[in-house]
Amino acid sequence: MVKKDSVLLVKDIAANYGGDDVIRDINFEVGAGEIFGLMGLNGVGKTTFIKVLLGLMASSSGSIKFFGGNDLDKSSKEKLAYLPERFEPPNFLSGIEFIKFSLKLYNREIDEKEIIEAAERVSLDEKALRRRVNTYSKGMRQKVGLLGTLLTKCPLLILDEPMSGLDPRARANVKDEILKCKKEGITVFMSSHILADMDEICDRVSVIHGGDLLFVGTPAELKKQSGQEYLERAFLETIDSQKAA
Repeated sequence: MVKKDSVLLVKDIAANYGGDDVIRDINFEVGAGEIFGLMGLNGVGKTTFIKVLLGLMASSSGSIKFFGGNDLDKSSKEKLAYLPERFEPPNFLSGIEFIKFSLKLYNREIDEKEIIEAAERVSLDEKALRRRVNTYSKGMRQKVGLLGTLLTKCPLLILDEPMSGLDPRARANVKDEILKCKKEGITVFMSSHILADMDEICDRVSVIHGGDLLFVGTPAELKKQSGQEYLERAFLETIDSQKAA
């Protein structure tokens, strides 16, 4: 049964390439206003799962329901915004032009001053916003992508490696912006290899390894279960325990 405040319900999802399952028996539910983290090594099925989640790849079994029981239809798509892992904005646009374009796709009217203030909060100044994206570093491009996603204020944000290319100050600022979204009742589903960040901001985390979902719960519960003080060590202990089983 879908909970009343359910934003995302994943039930018995499996997907394969060429007949071999890449992911299987994936089950979890994410509630409104929750920050939910997806953890896993490279090549274990995280990207495959996100593709299935977004309707970019068909599952071989199972179902995904959005916002209390809807399929990924037009209405659901209008309520979610996605930042891909390899984000590359069009080089011919300035940063602020790209953000305005992104918001227009969601019919979100926002004052330019608000965009500039949000950019400053992630250490991207107005002069940089006015420049073309082809002059940007990787970190600056990532900030523009994040702003173009977070400022949509969609009820569900899907962020694939949102801290990629960011220095420690920018990471701290972006975490503050994600937590601000949570306070506004926005649900954030994110994957990251920076597990200290996941420990700091995620209400719950999940572990995928070898195509299987090994854990869903709070960071504290994962650390307690594995007997480890740090989330990174707890994650490694969890996937190593699967290998030994």
